[in-house]
Parts: sequence; structure tokens; C-alpha cells
Amino acid sequence: MEMSGTLHIGTFEAKNKLSSLVDQASKGSRIWITKRGKRAALLSSGVEHLGKTDMDLVASFRQIRKRSQSGKDSLKSLIEVGRR
Repeated sequence: MEMSGTLHIGTFEAKNKLSSLVDQASKGSRIWITKRGKRAALLSSGVEHLGKTDMDLVASFRQIRKRSQSGKDSLKSLIEVGRR
């Protein structure tokens, strides 16, 4: 069933039409495979990305780490306190 530009298909029908679905996905379609009416898996081309490269994400994480203040206690000492 077609909903808002995205195809939704049940698992049984998806199994029987997998080759066709893969062809559609490779051309840019997004296909949700549903199980008992709920989304279970997304079939897409794999070319899509959110606009950030891996290096962009690494840089973002490094900035977050720089902004965070490390406390005087180490992780090991905090674990020990939690065990008491």
C-alpha cells in the first residue's frame, strides 16, 4: 500500500516480490516492510545519507568531548563507590 510517497508492504508479499522491491529501492524508492501492520524493516538504496560524513560525525563527537568537563573522580572510583 502506498502512503505519502513511501511503499508499505507485508512480509509475505515482500518475500514473494523481493527482486522487484530491490529494483525499486535501487532506483530511489523507500519500501517499508511491515509485520502485522507495524513497520519492521526499511528497504532503500543505501546511497542515502543524512548529509554528514563519518569525519563530520567524528569532529562533532570531539567537540562534545572538549566541552564536557571531566570530574576529579575517575570512572573506576565512581564504580567502586556505587558498589558500596
